Amino acid sequence: MQIEGSPARPQTAYLPLTRSILPRDPGGEGSAENFRGGAMPGVCRARIEAMTTPALAQQTDLGRMYARTVGGPLEVPSITTVIGQAASDLTGWAGHMAASAAVRDPRLAGAVGSPGQLTAIARDASRAAAAHRDGAAARGDRVHHYCEQVALRQLGRDHRLEEARAALESHGEGAFAHRFDEWWALYGVEPIAPEITVWNHTVGYAGTLDLVARIGGRICLIDYKTKATTREGRAKPLDLKVVMQLVAGYKAEEMIVDPAGGAWEPWPYGGDEVPLLLGVAVSEAEVVAQQAQPATLPTYWRKFWALRQAWEADRTLAGAGPALRPIAPPPVAAAPDASRTAT
Repeated sequence: MQIEGSPARPQTAYLPLTRSILPRDPGGEGSAENFRGGAMPGVCRARIEAMTTPALAQQTDLGRMYARTVGGPLEVPSITTVIGQAASDLTGWAGHMAASAAVRDPRLAGAVGSPGQLTAIARDASRAAAAHRDGAAARGDRVHHYCEQVALRQLGRDHRLEEARAALESHGEGAFAHRFDEWWALYGVEPIAPEITVWNHTVGYAGTLDLVARIGGRICLIDYKTKATTREGRAKPLDLKVVMQLVAGYKAEEMIVDPAGGAWEPWPYGGDEVPLLLGVAVSEAEVVAQQAQPATLPTYWRKFWALRQAWEADRTLAGAGPALRPIAPPPVAAAPDASRTAT
C-alpha cells in the first residue's frame, strides 16, 4: 500500500465470513485505548492488575516512547502517542460524569443548606470521570491479558490462562472471557504472534499489536477494544481511530525478536498483499469483529503521517526555549531644548 493514490482493493479482499465483518453502525461512542504491553519471548506482564507497558516503552513528557533495546535510549513515539495529537474534547462527558455522581450521592439530601457538605460532595463528584477512566483501563488490561493468554495456550507457550480468568471473575467480569471464547471458536482463530512490538524507521514510530493471526486462511492484524454495552445490550461501537492504529501496524518495517538483546527482524506482513486489519470489540454481551475498509487505508495513513509531523514539531519546540518574550516600549524621545528653539 502506497501513501499516495492507492486504489481500493477489490471486494474479494474481504474475509469470506458472514458475521460482523462490516460495521453495523459506522458512528457512535468509542474509546481510544492503547495498544497493550508484552511482546515476543522475553516480554511478559509484571502484574495483571497494573496498567500494561511494553518492555521497550516508557512514559515521558512527550508521551510514551520506545527504545530499541531494554534500557536503551528512547527514540520514537508510540502509535497511540502519535494518534493522541488529534484533539479529543471530553469536557461534556466529564461534566456529565460529575453531575451524575453528585445527584446519586446518598449524602445529597442531608447536605441541603450545609455549604461544607455540599463542597465535599462536589469535590468527590469532580473525581468521577478520572475514577471511571481508571476503572475502565484496569478492566481493559484484565481483558487484554486474558485474550493474550488464550493465544499463548493455543501456541503451546507458557501461559497464565486460569489466573487471567480468575482475575476477571473476581471482578464480576467473567462474561468477557465467555464471549471471547465463543468468538475465538466461531472464527477459528489461529494465532501466530500475540503482543508483538513493531518499528517503523522511515516515519519514526513503534507500537505493540495485540495479535497477528490467521482466520479463514487470511493473515489478520488484530486490535482488541474492551467495550461496555448499550441500553440495547450490544457492544458499543469502535472508535474510528482504531483504523489508524491498524494501518500504522501494517506499515511497520521491523518486529522485535529479543528485547533484552535488541534483536529485530523484518516485518513480514507489510507487503503489497494487505492483511485483513480487524478491530475486535470485546464486551460482556458479544464480541464484534470489524474490518478496516481497504479503500480508506491510504487516507488514514496520510492522517497518521501528518500527526507524526505534529508530534515532531512539538518535540522540537519543547527544546527551543520560550516562544514568546517580553519587549520593552521604545525609548521616549527627549523633549526639545527650549533655549535652542527660542529665536
